[in-house]
This record gives sequence, C-alpha cells and structure tokens, in this order.
Amino acid sequence: MVKNIIFKSILCAAALQFSVGVAADDSKSPWLIRVRAIDVVPDESSTVSIGGNVTASNRVVPELDISYFWTDHFATELILATNSHNIGAVGTSLGDLDIGKVTLLPPTLLAQYHFNPDGKLRPYVGAGINYTFFYNADAGDLTSISYDDGFGYALQAGIDIGLNDNWALNADVKKIFLNTDASINGGAVTADVDLDPWIFGLGFAYRY
Repeated sequence: MVKNIIFKSILCAAALQFSVGVAADDSKSPWLIRVRAIDVVPDESSTVSIGGNVTASNRVVPELDISYFWTDHFATELILATNSHNIGAVGTSLGDLDIGKVTLLPPTLLAQYHFNPDGKLRPYVGAGINYTFFYNADAGDLTSISYDDGFGYALQAGIDIGLNDNWALNADVKKIFLNTDASINGGAVTADVDLDPWIFGLGFAYRY
C-alpha cells in the first residue's frame, strides 16, 4: 500500500510540475527548491457517533517544496511531506479513548503570487488544493480503524529573504483544510473529522 501511495505521488508531481513555458526573466532559472522544518498543528473538530471529540497531536517533520516560476511574479509550488499523528477521543460515551496513530501523505499544489521578486525581501501568497492519503493506521485501544482519503484546499503566506544570488532564508505558514471520515471497529463507530492543520515552516530556498 505504501509503495502504491508513493508511486501515485510521484506521478502527481511529474504531471503537475511538467511545463513548456519560460519564465519572464531569462537570466534566472524558473526552478526553485525549498527545504523546511515544519510544525504541523491540527485545528481539529469532529462529529463522533458515540459523542465526544477527536484530538490529534502536533508533529515536527521535514518538508520539500518544488516551485516553477511561469513569470517573475507567478509560480506554482508542489509541497511534499509526510507526517504522523497520535489520535485520541475525549468525552465519548465510552470515556476517553486512545485511537492509536495514523500517517498522512498530503501532496499539495499551490498557485503563488510573489510581490517583490527582485528584492532582498520577497513576500508571497498562495492558494491551492491537496489530496491526502492516510496509511499505517494503528487502532490503539480499538479493534480496527480506517480513514478515507480525499481532496482539500490550502492557503499560504511566506517570505524569502535573499542571502545571495541563489540562496534565501524562508519562513512560511499554511492552512490546510482537511476532512476525513473514520470507520471504527468495522463501522460500529463513525467519526467525521476536520483536522484543518496550521503548518509553520522555517528553512532555506535555492534558485538555480
């Protein structure tokens, strides 16, 4: 299953980033790579058939981003990262429950506008879509659990701070709107969960 997920993600990356255009400034490469450490902070809400609320832990993981500049101001960015969360439920009719852990792979494609592409301080905003795969689900105190994959959307704001012609420091914040339906113990318990994480990132950018 994991190999299938990775294969699908590679195909998505290749299709989404394939281009035939040329950036407006021919002296610059249109390709930019960012590597960040990100703190994934779920902003969860849920509806659970046995009452209570679902909780998800924060997680710090690495993130790789690949951007292509169609013009000096407009770019698309593909975000690749995977992270896991400890899941629980509080206040249910069965008490507080440990629902184990699940890993997410949410490749995200954003369209960006860069306000000051030739300056030292280069702020940008973005909006786009993602598709989240859930895998390696551990049921914790339960017999079984499964999560539905699905589409969501994303908002972004960030800044690159130029260090030289190629390198920049990067700070970035994203809001991912992410929903999943969970089926517990063969469907005996169901939950509609909005994870909706905030993602705070800090790292480096390199433009060829």
